[in-house]
Amino acid sequence: QVQLVESGGGLVQAGGSLRLSCAASGRTFSRYAMGWFRQAPGKEREFVAVISWNGGRRNYADFVKGRFTISRDNAKNTVYLQMNSLKPEDTAVYYCAADYRPWEDSVGTTPSDYDYWGQGTQVTVSS
Repeated sequence: QVQLVESGGGLVQAGGSLRLSCAASGRTFSRYAMGWFRQAPGKEREFVAVISWNGGRRNYADFVKGRFTISRDNAKNTVYLQMNSLKPEDTAVYYCAADYRPWEDSVGTTPSDYDYWGQGTQVTVSS
């Protein structure tokens, strides 16, 4: 069982930055690929970014490439999402999720790939 707790959301002006954190419980964090998804009101949950168990592979949605960076610290059981050049359309609840893929370079980009989810953190970007 893995519990995930996101933090770092808030209100920011367009062009600003936020860093989201996701702290995981348990001693097997390093066996999971970690992803970030987001969901805006009335829309489907969508993939944002994912990082493999050791950080060797990172994938991003096209709409965040060059603006967002995913990273992880396995010693701290934490995954991060640095978000720069934020736009009003980035407004959503952001969720982190864990996908059990020990020592695999492959990563998943759909919600059904993931085993555990956090409760989400709200990000609001004003214009």
